[in-house]
Amino acid sequence: MGNLTIKQLRYFEALALHGHFGQAANSCAISQPALSLQIKELETQLGIVLFERGSRQVRLTTFGEDFAHRVRNILRSVEELQDLARASRDRLSGRLRIGVIPTIAPYLLPTIIGNLKRINGDLDIHVRETMTSKLIQELAEGRIDTAIVALPVSEPSFTEVGLFSENFVLVRPNSDAGQPVPDGETLRNLRLLLLEEGHCFRDQALSFCNIQSAPSDGGLDGSSLSTLVQMVSAGIGVTLIPEMAVALESGSGAVSVARFKHPEPSRTIGMIWRKTSPLVQQLMQVAEVVKRSAESLRTSQIKV
Repeated sequence: MGNLTIKQLRYFEALALHGHFGQAANSCAISQPALSLQIKELETQLGIVLFERGSRQVRLTTFGEDFAHRVRNILRSVEELQDLARASRDRLSGRLRIGVIPTIAPYLLPTIIGNLKRINGDLDIHVRETMTSKLIQELAEGRIDTAIVALPVSEPSFTEVGLFSENFVLVRPNSDAGQPVPDGETLRNLRLLLLEEGHCFRDQALSFCNIQSAPSDGGLDGSSLSTLVQMVSAGIGVTLIPEMAVALESGSGAVSVARFKHPEPSRTIGMIWRKTSPLVQQLMQVAEVVKRSAESLRTSQIKV
């Protein structure tokens, strides 16, 4: 068996993750034929088939699944060696892989990236936007360096750093403007539009209304806050959004925004990273940038 290369292992991991040659090739910034050739050479070197090839999708063989687990451990160790080198520098530098949940990314991420780039224009920032459960998995596997999420996540292997809190506001049709603002119990009797299953913001909204689970006839499970606001504008129901989303979303439809009475529903936003990460000093710098970015965004937005 010939010598396996880190590049081959990265290509293998990409194909195992995407299950599609084209998507895996795009993620690796190479052509599909080049990726196919590397995978074929890897299988030849090992003397065993790693993937079942279908017309639209590829799947790991039984051996491939075991191989994938070991490859992830190897690549994570390689990445930790690179992290050690980065940790020896005082300032942020090199590649920074940040995960962000969808109810934060569109509103805060541009400011964060701009501020990070001002600190170091050579910083190579990679962003992953997905739901908390996936970010936790990818962080544990070493696919990202840190994630900006709603706390707590309560994972023993992660460090959690709270950065700021923000309230939720009520979005309802313009025709309801001026009406008394319902409390959580009253919202239970209204048509409350929610994000689809898996979004932590959905669970937070249900908790405020003291609802264990959304009714099956709730009207809509949206994939984004923008969709929910548009449905409110169409008169389908009401929804909750975080304060940071008000400036961007409230102007996109015929809706009114109102604050709840005390105690207002809220969430705590923070950063998480692996306790074993050698980049603690650098990630604390990032956390401070995120905190300042949120403060500047809050002061620049129109008050509800």
